[in-house]
Amino acid sequence: MKKLLNIKEWKRKEHFDFFSQFDEPFFGITTTIDCTQAYMKCKEKNFSFFLYYLYQTLAAANSITSFRYRIEDEQVFLYDQIHASPTINRPDNTFGFAYLEFYENFSRFREEAKQEIEKVRKSKELIPAMSGENVIHFSSLPWIDFTSISHARNFAFNDSCPKISFGKMTEDKNKKTIPVSVHVHHALMDGYHVGQFVDTLQQFMNK
Repeated sequence: MKKLLNIKEWKRKEHFDFFSQFDEPFFGITTTIDCTQAYMKCKEKNFSFFLYYLYQTLAAANSITSFRYRIEDEQVFLYDQIHASPTINRPDNTFGFAYLEFYENFSRFREEAKQEIEKVRKSKELIPAMSGENVIHFSSLPWIDFTSISHARNFAFNDSCPKISFGKMTEDKNKKTIPVSVHVHHALMDGYHVGQFVDTLQQFMNK
């Protein structure tokens, strides 16, 4: 479900009008998340670390209103809930895009996600699963401890979905960290909101 935002009464109206005219309205940051406790929990309970941090990232994003805004036909809509459109690696070193619904119950999210991921891995299509605007585009580069990242963009295609990427987990003095890149549409949010997201994600990973 989604509802139309009254832009005329929005406190960010001038920001929206300004940044929505940009050829490249996205801005991005890269940071690191302490995943020591999350990784230990996954090892202890035999959870997929990928699905666990994907779940916590979606939970964090859903808790912040700005991450649920989308621009459609030059209007802004607020979705009740957003889901994941991640890249899934295949045995032949290609990948496919998946659509994973977010469920507040992690057990259900994990089981549904496993089934969808298996479908993508058995498929040869790039986009075997279709999704709408109410998603975050996820990618994972588990081979690289990156400090920055950029994304391929088709400027003719109107896109306002956040893009979140995860890199290689590293360990130093028993502390495990993972790089996280966040790219968002500046007409819909600012650095303050990205900061909220990063802080919330860290709290959720520490649960």
